[in-house]
Amino acid sequence: MSDFDLIIIGSGPGGYVGAIRASQLGMKTAIVEKESLGGICLNWGCIPTKALLRSAEVLHLAKNAKKFGVKIGLVDFDLEAVVKRSRGVASQLSKGVNHLMKKNKITVLKGAADIEPGKSAPKVNVTAANGEKTSYQAKNVILATGARARSIPSIGLEPDGKLIWTYREAMVPDATPKRLLVIGSGAIGIEFASFYNELGSDVTVVEAVERILPAEDAEIAAFARKDFEKQGITIHTGAKVSGLQPGSDSVEATISVDGVTKTEIFDRVILAIGIVGNTEGIGLEKVGLEADRGHLNVDGFGRTGVPGLFAIGDLTGGPWLAHKASHEAIICVEGIAGSNHSHPFDASNVPGCTYSHPQVASVGLTEERAQQLGRPIKVGQFPFVGNGKAIALGAGDGLVKTIFDAETGELLGAHMVGAEVTELIQGYVIARQGELTEQDLMETIFPHPTLSEMMHESVLAAEGRALHI
Repeated sequence: MSDFDLIIIGSGPGGYVGAIRASQLGMKTAIVEKESLGGICLNWGCIPTKALLRSAEVLHLAKNAKKFGVKIGLVDFDLEAVVKRSRGVASQLSKGVNHLMKKNKITVLKGAADIEPGKSAPKVNVTAANGEKTSYQAKNVILATGARARSIPSIGLEPDGKLIWTYREAMVPDATPKRLLVIGSGAIGIEFASFYNELGSDVTVVEAVERILPAEDAEIAAFARKDFEKQGITIHTGAKVSGLQPGSDSVEATISVDGVTKTEIFDRVILAIGIVGNTEGIGLEKVGLEADRGHLNVDGFGRTGVPGLFAIGDLTGGPWLAHKASHEAIICVEGIAGSNHSHPFDASNVPGCTYSHPQVASVGLTEERAQQLGRPIKVGQFPFVGNGKAIALGAGDGLVKTIFDAETGELLGAHMVGAEVTELIQGYVIARQGELTEQDLMETIFPHPTLSEMMHESVLAAEGRALHI
């Protein structure tokens, strides 16, 4: 007899959402967590970083209050209070997840988990902090162990917790670095670069490929880069850091840019060069699974190939995002429950968001990718400077870009840079999910005055029908 219908290992946005859905479907469910409920996202990722960035945004507005006719005296910030607020937000949400577990009658097993062959599904062993080990049998097991920051020890790109940081150390600094090096320009790297730049750090970003925000549309990335550089951030693309040499309170970095290698001294370094799935120590080899480049391969329903064993979230393929993990969890759990209405996971409809200043958001194909796939396309664009609400907000720098199939009217992709685009992007996500065409979007009424009107204008622009440019 099984102890549970389902055991989920890991309580991040994939794990705890999956547990709630399983409980709703009548499954006796347990979740295993060795640290705080909510995983990296709630405790050391998505949420607390947004709290930090909100503080930076308030600081930015205060510095520029005169432009809005508002008089403010000395503008400064209290770093300790900024960090304390961020940690408080994380703690509040982690407690909220604990409440949700109790509300949904989900058993929380505290400790580190590993699996081994069991009956219809692997057996789960949970080792508590005191070393006590307990074994449980479930009808099904979901691995949701998440990921950690990638490092390259061979060339010194390895965090030491003091001078060379991952996102964890970068979120709880005891002082603002005078000179900061950020290695990697994906969402994590750019968000920290934006945050520390607003706090007064002299920030340098090094990216190995030829543009920042490599997953984004090239035109949007170029627009964002221009804005970041205007704010004072130094950006090197097509560059690499071949070594880091920590000193007593600084780091010497060897950087190659345009064929020229030089050394520079920084107070702190943030590594943002990707992630690696947490595949070690959980018993994969015991059940016959191997990680592929640090991650597990699964099908569209989270199945690993081992009977009764599933995997979701950052442990599996990209995009490595919290909302992707939650969505995968629902699909996986409903599949386990025998639902016949769940569609397999489709990564093409997962939106991406970067909460820098300016913000960046996207969904679907970039223009370059659409062309590579041989799709006949037409592209619409609309600048923020043509929108009344953006001008009123003092946020006239930005761009909305939409890409359609020229023959069918399918919305292939949407890409934005500017104020609040991380909120706006969901409109295009719904359009893609609902398979709305260009004609459908053109005939949709957008409220005035709002930033969302730019979404309409960009669609109209693809047909040469934009009204305000």
